[in-house]
Amino acid sequence: MERRSFLLWAAASGLAAAGSVAGFQRWQEITPTVHYPGRDEGHFLRDRRALPPPSEVVETDIAIFGSGIGGLMAAWRLRKLGGQDALMIDGPQPYGNALGGAFGELEFPTGAHYLPLPSPESVHVRELLADLGIIQRDAMAEKPYYDERFILHAPEERLLYNGRWQDGFIPTDGVPRWELDEHARFFAEVHRLRQLRGTDGRRIFVFPTVMSSEDAEWQALDGYTLKQWLDRNGYRSPTLHWYLNYCCRDDYGTRYDKVSAWAGLHYYCSRWGQAANAGNGAWLTWPGGLQPLARAMGEASGIRRLAGTAVSIERKAGAVEALCFRFEGGQPRSYLVRARKAICAMPLMVAARVVRDMASYGFDPARHMPQYAPWMVANFLLKRFPDERPAQPLSWDNVVYQEPGLGFVVSTHQDIRVRPPEKTVFSAYTALSDRTPQQARRWLNSASPEELLALASVDLKTAYGANFALCVERVDITLRGHAMAAPLPGFRANAGLQALREAEGPILFAHADLSGFSVFEEAAWWGDRAARLAARPA
Repeated sequence: MERRSFLLWAAASGLAAAGSVAGFQRWQEITPTVHYPGRDEGHFLRDRRALPPPSEVVETDIAIFGSGIGGLMAAWRLRKLGGQDALMIDGPQPYGNALGGAFGELEFPTGAHYLPLPSPESVHVRELLADLGIIQRDAMAEKPYYDERFILHAPEERLLYNGRWQDGFIPTDGVPRWELDEHARFFAEVHRLRQLRGTDGRRIFVFPTVMSSEDAEWQALDGYTLKQWLDRNGYRSPTLHWYLNYCCRDDYGTRYDKVSAWAGLHYYCSRWGQAANAGNGAWLTWPGGLQPLARAMGEASGIRRLAGTAVSIERKAGAVEALCFRFEGGQPRSYLVRARKAICAMPLMVAARVVRDMASYGFDPARHMPQYAPWMVANFLLKRFPDERPAQPLSWDNVVYQEPGLGFVVSTHQDIRVRPPEKTVFSAYTALSDRTPQQARRWLNSASPEELLALASVDLKTAYGANFALCVERVDITLRGHAMAAPLPGFRANAGLQALREAEGPILFAHADLSGFSVFEEAAWWGDRAARLAARPA
C-alpha cells in the first residue's frame, strides 16, 4: 500500500476520532530502519566492478562459500566426520535467510521463523537436533522426545475473518455448510495422500524430496498449478481457495495459481513428524526465528569463518581457487582462498555469476534458473501490547483474511511468564505476491521508508486500528529481493538442477535451490550430502 492509498484508507476508517488522530500523528513520527541484506555485494557482482589485488592467500582443505543452513549443515557434518581442515566464507549475510535481529534483549526473526517436527525420513535433521540437544531422547523413534522450551505452545494461530478472531487459519465462523464439507474433503484427501506410495515403493511426498516417489502418475502433478488441481477436483469453496493460496504465499512466496500442484500438495502431505511430548504437526520455534538454531549449528561445527563474498570460484589443477572480497570502510578488500574441495552453499542466482563455466556442470542459467520471490519482514518493537478484540486471544501466528500480507508473529510468545512482558516484538511478513517478482523488486528498490512502513503495517492496522501506532517504539524492516526459489510447474523436471545435484567433482553445490524451493530440510540435506562427498580422500 503506497502513501496515498494509506491516506485514503485512514480517512475511510474514520480517523477523525481523537485517539485515531493521535495514532496517525504518532505513525508519522516513526522512521523505520531499512536493511537490504546482500544488495551491495550483489550489485558489485552484477556490475563486475574491479577489485584491488588480493592482500593474502588463505589455504584450507575444504572451503564452504555461504553460511546459510546448507553451509552450516555442511560444516556440522564435516565436524562429525572427523573435523577436516575447513573454512567458511560467510557471504554477504551470516546465516542467510535464517538471520534474525534484536531490540536490546528482545530477539526477532528477519527471515525463517519455525521448523516443523522432522518426519522419520528426515534422518539428517533428527541427527542434527539430537546433537544440539533439541531432541533429548529417542531421536530415530516414531515419536522422539523434544526439549519443551522449543516446542510451540498454545495458543498457536488465529485468523481475523469478518471482523472477528477465530482459532486456526482456515475460516469456519459463519462459513456455509457446503464449504465446511469441502474443507473436510480436502483434509481427508491430504490424509490419504500421506499414506500412499508409488509403484517404486516410495512415499509420494517426502522430506528430503529426492526420496519422494518417481511414479509418473504423481510426477504429473508438477505439470500444472495447485489452483488447477483444485478446480479439476471440484473444490469451489472460496475460503478453502483463500487458505491454500495463503499457505503457498507463506511457504513459497508465490500464489497458488502459480505454484506447481506437486509443491502445493507436498506442503501438507510431507509434514507429519510427531513427538512423544507434543501433538501431531507441532512446530519448533525460537524468539529470534531460526537464528538461534543457525548459531548453534555454527558453534557445534567449530569451523573457522571469514567475512567476505566470493567473486569467482574455479577449478585449477584438480583443486579450487576462489577470489573473495569484503567491504572495509566502504572500500573492497580482496583475498584468495585455495582448497582441495569447495562447497557452494549459495543461491543459484549467485553461483551462476561466481562459479566459472557453470555450463560444464549442465546448468544453463537462461533455461534452468528458478524464479525468485521477494519478501519483506518488518519488526515492530512495542512498548505495550495493543488492546485485543474479544474472542480468540493473541496467538503466536496471527493472520488477516487479505493479501499480500501474511500476518504477524509474536516474538515473545515462547517466553512463558505469569504475566506478559512489558514490551514485545510483532514480526509482520509480506510476500508481495500481488505483483510479479520483477515489479516487486523494482518497488522495493525505489520505495521510501514511509511507503515500506505503510505496506508492512496493513495487517496490523486492520487488526488493531490506527491506535496500534501508539504502541510502537521502533520499526526494523528487512527487504529480501530474491528471498526464495518458487516451485513453478515443471520444477521437478529441471535438468539443470538435477545436474548440480549429481555433481561430485572439486566443486560441490549445497543450497535449497537444488530442490526448487526454500525450506530448512532441503537446504540441510544438500549441505549434508556435499560434506560427505567433500570429506572423501583424494
